Amino acid sequence: MSRAILLRLGQSLLVLLAMSLLIHALMGLMPGDPIDLMIAGDPRLTADDAARLKALYGLDRPWGERWLRWLAQAVQGEFGYSRLYGLPVAAALLPALGHTLQLMGAALTLSLAVALPLGILAARRPGGLLDGAATLLALGSVSVPVFWSGLMLAALFAVTLGWLPAGGLGALDGGVGDRLRHLVLPATALALAGVGPLLRHLRAALLLEAGRDYLRTARAKGCGPWRVLLVHQLRNALLPVVTLVALEIGGLLSGALVTETVFAWPGMGRLIYDAVMGNDFNLALSGLLLATATTLAGSVLADLAYARLDPRMRRR
Repeated sequence: MSRAILLRLGQSLLVLLAMSLLIHALMGLMPGDPIDLMIAGDPRLTADDAARLKALYGLDRPWGERWLRWLAQAVQGEFGYSRLYGLPVAAALLPALGHTLQLMGAALTLSLAVALPLGILAARRPGGLLDGAATLLALGSVSVPVFWSGLMLAALFAVTLGWLPAGGLGALDGGVGDRLRHLVLPATALALAGVGPLLRHLRAALLLEAGRDYLRTARAKGCGPWRVLLVHQLRNALLPVVTLVALEIGGLLSGALVTETVFAWPGMGRLIYDAVMGNDFNLALSGLLLATATTLAGSVLADLAYARLDPRMRRR
């Protein structure tokens, strides 16, 4: 199993290398560059000034050479300077990463806390009233856009009832309680979008495992219905859910742009969007690669979870 993990880590590094080349090439195809934006903002800059600045920052070189130069610096931990924020890229990324990890962790926890019990109870009595309610909830979860659910939550709990703040992070000296109050609505909006897929996959996997021989053997040995469901059946049914959660990690890290915009939450999704639209080359490239690395890390963690849930995976 350790050999397989090392192989996956090597594959992940190759994927990161290929993605850095692809993203670098796509960013290079975008019209304009930071020097062009500087000229547009300051008419006193002449064409000679622009040429000198492009030569200084290496923007007059072929994109392949610029990529190799960036890669050599990235290996040394130097990711360049953010034009939008006037800070080193790492200093601009870290606060947004911390905010997104808070939002992502809260949303995943809420999604699993709702989806796992409902999926188990729905599979316990398929076709029953609770199964129908769970199916309706899952369909609503995947059908309702995140921006609409976010706006409705803000309108109800922030505007009408006044229980929670409508957005932002809260005051710097507000403490943990104030931060949690600001986190509730965006985390709930993201969690509602994630409940449906998790619930449906778990229910389907439990029903698929229901007729297996090992469950009949467990019943023949005297195991009760709940022990059979929670100890034996659930363990194998969690495999597709683990895959879904691993993919969800990368999506939440970079794809929560709509939720972050609705609730003014300064996370990675909004940061990457602003960097791309503002032609902040270094920040956009590093942010997208960080999102890719997180998705790959989630995949490796999923492999470790597979080995924990299914002993047959440990012998590979």
